[in-house]
Amino acid sequence: MIRKLLIANRGEIACRVIRTARRLGVATVAVYSDADAEALHVQLADEAVHLGPAPARESYLDIDKVIAAARQTGAEAIHPGYGFLSENADFCRACAEADIIFVGPPASAIDAMGSKSAAKRIMEEAGVPLVPGYHGNDQDAETLAAHAERIGYPVLLKAAAGGGGKGMRRVDDARDFHEALEAAKREARNAFGDDLMLVERYVLSPRHVEIQVFCDGQGNGVYLFERDCSVQRRHQKVVEEAPAPGLDEDLRREMGEAGLRAANAIGYVGAGTVEFLLDASGEFYFMEMNTRLQVEHPVTEMITGQDLVAWQLAVAAGEPLPVQQDDLQIDGHAMEVRIYAEDPDSDFLPATGTLLRHRPPRETGSVRVDTGVRDGDEISVHYDPMIAKLICHGRNRREALAKLDRALGEYQIAGVRHNIEFLRRVINQPDFAAGRVTTHFIDDHAAEVLQPRRELTPLKCAAVAVAAYRREVREMRERAPVGDRHSPWHAGDNWRSNLTSQRNHTVDYHGLHAQLSFSVDGDRLHWQCDVAEREVQAGEVHLLAGDDISLPDGRRVTLTSVDTDAGGSVFLDGEQVDYKLLPPDIGEGGDHALGLEAPMNGTIVSLLVEPGSEVDKDQPLLVMEAMKMEHTLRAPAAGTVQQFFCAAGELVDGGSLLIDFVAED
Repeated sequence: MIRKLLIANRGEIACRVIRTARRLGVATVAVYSDADAEALHVQLADEAVHLGPAPARESYLDIDKVIAAARQTGAEAIHPGYGFLSENADFCRACAEADIIFVGPPASAIDAMGSKSAAKRIMEEAGVPLVPGYHGNDQDAETLAAHAERIGYPVLLKAAAGGGGKGMRRVDDARDFHEALEAAKREARNAFGDDLMLVERYVLSPRHVEIQVFCDGQGNGVYLFERDCSVQRRHQKVVEEAPAPGLDEDLRREMGEAGLRAANAIGYVGAGTVEFLLDASGEFYFMEMNTRLQVEHPVTEMITGQDLVAWQLAVAAGEPLPVQQDDLQIDGHAMEVRIYAEDPDSDFLPATGTLLRHRPPRETGSVRVDTGVRDGDEISVHYDPMIAKLICHGRNRREALAKLDRALGEYQIAGVRHNIEFLRRVINQPDFAAGRVTTHFIDDHAAEVLQPRRELTPLKCAAVAVAAYRREVREMRERAPVGDRHSPWHAGDNWRSNLTSQRNHTVDYHGLHAQLSFSVDGDRLHWQCDVAEREVQAGEVHLLAGDDISLPDGRRVTLTSVDTDAGGSVFLDGEQVDYKLLPPDIGEGGDHALGLEAPMNGTIVSLLVEPGSEVDKDQPLLVMEAMKMEHTLRAPAAGTVQQFFCAAGELVDGGSLLIDFVAED
């Protein structure tokens, strides 16, 4: 058995591996960058080694530094997690040369699956079904275009060295092919340093169904059934579940056996995932094989009762698999959602900032939270913005879905934009609830899941009033002179003798402005809210002990809030209300040109129009790259681009002014 393990990763997977290793009696070593000096995985491990600066290429992706850390600490093995060096054959070979166990497949298997084009040829020989396409090395643009014509539109351009949706474009018309090819190649070069492209038929209305396989060094192999990962945005998974809804036993067995043939064809050892496209007729086609543990592996663990990380460590130490195929059975249903720091309302733009609050739901035997962050941690531009994975298990799909919805309602995150509200809209959409999903689910139901109805309801108005009042009380107590904290003369709250103190605020709720006023009489808070172009709303709540309040309908609920510089976040009745308190208008405002700012730190890829150009609303103005993804900044209205304050190749900070833009009257 391995006695000391180095985890060459960060975040929730590093924490998961450390906890599993500790349970097995294995000592652990964490590695970290400057940005992760106080990270949770560093605190959990027995030892920690600093690798270098925050950029991954100077720390987590530096093979020599990781190997040196293992040697320095006497680690016998390295677990690569997923991402970073997990599918890097050179790293696998470097481990072997240093006489360190790589917890994963041999380098030859990584090489075989590292190129999508080479993998297709191997799978074809192994009798694994393939999508019609071109997987050759001739990358002349006209050659690729000719193959697209032969295959028939729509086609899918895919980076041969890619993953996670990077370097991937759907093309519906020959007129758009060359522009899409250029964009896909550019993104592939930035993400993988390799712009070799595949061209494949775009399968209409497909499902993304993957098989979890596991092989040991003695020639044994099993498949642990399937996961449905069809709900995706930007080709990245949003919801994963096991088993896949609607699969019969014959199709499940056929796909599982095809997955094992794929693994055996490359001499695979360890945990791997064979991904398939499943069409409406029940035909399935090989997409790729991920030669590592997948982010969504917990749903497989939940329905099989197996610990795949423990299996990884045992197999890496030379032990045989603990079970045979006939020993594995499906128990119930499990669902996982990925909770990201991102803005679903702005095309899922990654978000950065400090986690002022991170309160996951309480974990039970059927509710699991895998995370690598806690209160006060920074979500930085340097790494993937995933905050946590939330996994729920039920006796059937309906029960798993109900538990997931409840757990999402209990999850509290403040300080950064996140996707919890979006996830709840997805899983409560009727077609999803019925198991009718494809990889186009989000696009097909965009009006329901991507366009939230923002409305200041009476409950939200009351919540903001209570939060604003509690904030004022805290601030007044902090400002009051020592020894005189309860004197009304130092309160600063508009107190007047024999008069009720009235507070007035202009509230911004996702761009919707309202005039909110409230007063407090004992334990009663009276509020009134004038929402633009709506009737005046008014009401009363009772302030009870602690965080509890009593609503007019008699319900007693808990209202918790987190203050930010400009406002705060309120958590009440399963909802989160993010608001800003705007400064008073003292009549000094003037007309200004509309400045377009960088939404986050990143690199300018290209400027798409010339200064002085007149543009239409939503016309692309520039492309920037952040968190390994390209993001397009578009015109907020019809108008004129006066000038750019940036250039292609320039690094820019989030919030910096990029474009001087004047909107039409």
